[in-house]
Amino acid sequence: MLLVLVSLIGAGCVQEGEVTDEGTESTAEPVKIGYVLWDGEIASTNVMKIVLEQAGYEVDITAVDGGPLYQGVADGQFDFTTSAWLPQTQKNYWDQYGEDIDSVAINLEDCRIGLVVPEYVTIDSIEELNAEKEKFDSEIIGIDPGAGIMSVTETAIDEYALDYELVPSSSAGMTAALNGAIADEEWVVVTLWSPHWAFGRWDLKYLEDTEGAYGEADHVETLARKGLAEDNPELYAIISRFSWTHDDIQSVMADMENGMSEEEAARKWVDNNPEKVAEWLGE
Repeated sequence: MLLVLVSLIGAGCVQEGEVTDEGTESTAEPVKIGYVLWDGEIASTNVMKIVLEQAGYEVDITAVDGGPLYQGVADGQFDFTTSAWLPQTQKNYWDQYGEDIDSVAINLEDCRIGLVVPEYVTIDSIEELNAEKEKFDSEIIGIDPGAGIMSVTETAIDEYALDYELVPSSSAGMTAALNGAIADEEWVVVTLWSPHWAFGRWDLKYLEDTEGAYGEADHVETLARKGLAEDNPELYAIISRFSWTHDDIQSVMADMENGMSEEEAARKWVDNNPEKVAEWLGE
């Protein structure tokens, strides 16, 4: 059952109470953005929220798991999302809902997922995990159960016949476990992805995936509900132009991890990158 208690009648490009070209007041609904609670997607969604507010939109953002995100876009409960990891990580959701979703544009290239360990761990590949399972307590520390990386990891466990349990947690829980293990120089293996602030804080490495269970690198894609381009071409044009780099998103993620609120970190990036924001807005 979809866990999003929102409904969308239509998305407007002016805020409620503003005067349109025809001289009447608009009663348009806010723009609805869905996202998953990954640090990078929190960053991109909050940046987009601030950018759209600068353009005069009222914006509502809602965090959900991966399945409800895709269902919400397909059902029109969200106008769009900047959180789609394709073609690998969220393939199962795309296969289920993709025909009812508009693929708008790629907003971030070369995004990798996999199993990650501290650099001091002396194995280098997934297939070596079973031989050292005691050191890892036979556990792979994961994130939220609905995340695409979790289903891919379940497949990897089967493909490599790993005698491990995938332990669900959250992005924060996973990094807390990583931090605790590194502080004591213990062995730990986690599900992780790039870009992520953890690679800037600690010396980490991906375990080699000789079976290709995690596939090639993903990209992050902006997806929209069907009909958004016709209903709100100005909004659609803005989200079509939205794209940035690993350095861009990493700076927002690092500020959040260092104690800034999501909105503060996003606003700092927007304030420091007026040319890129103007490009997205078509100015």
